[in-house]
Amino acid sequence: MSPPVATPDDPRLRTATQLLADLRGEITRADAKATVLVGVLGMSAGVLSALLTGRGWSPTLLPTPAALLWWAGTAFLAAALFALLLAVMPRYHVTRWTPGRPLTYFGDIRRAAQTGQLTAALAETDRDPGRSLLLALAETSGIAARKHFWIRAGLIAFGCATVLLPGSLLIA
Repeated sequence: MSPPVATPDDPRLRTATQLLADLRGEITRADAKATVLVGVLGMSAGVLSALLTGRGWSPTLLPTPAALLWWAGTAFLAAALFALLLAVMPRYHVTRWTPGRPLTYFGDIRRAAQTGQLTAALAETDRDPGRSLLLALAETSGIAARKHFWIRAGLIAFGCATVLLPGSLLIA
């Protein structure tokens, strides 16, 4: 037996709607954090490059242990940039929407329109808004979790680069 269809005044719908709004806000904040961090990363790399190249410095001048630290730091810096760019990159994936399934995000709407099923899909979504909200919650929470994962990975890599790059110059 299928669960009862939620009505618009169902408290579960209000809760799911609020959670979805909260998740969307969290995604916006994660994007803002990652964007700021990409800027900080770019400025840090630019300042370091300008300081060192302006003095005729090259990593080939470092002794082997210091050079290894330098290149490891450089790799971490590149990994940090890559991770933070993945955090802010829009998430486009192949829609799972099929006729009879409610619409949950813009990709579903686009697919329904392309197949000429948009009116029917809207009716299905209106018929059981709870199902649509649950699917949207699951997808949106996955997006938020991935963004936070890449921000953490970028911060860890940036922290490693922040230690290794100056450290390589100190032991030289």
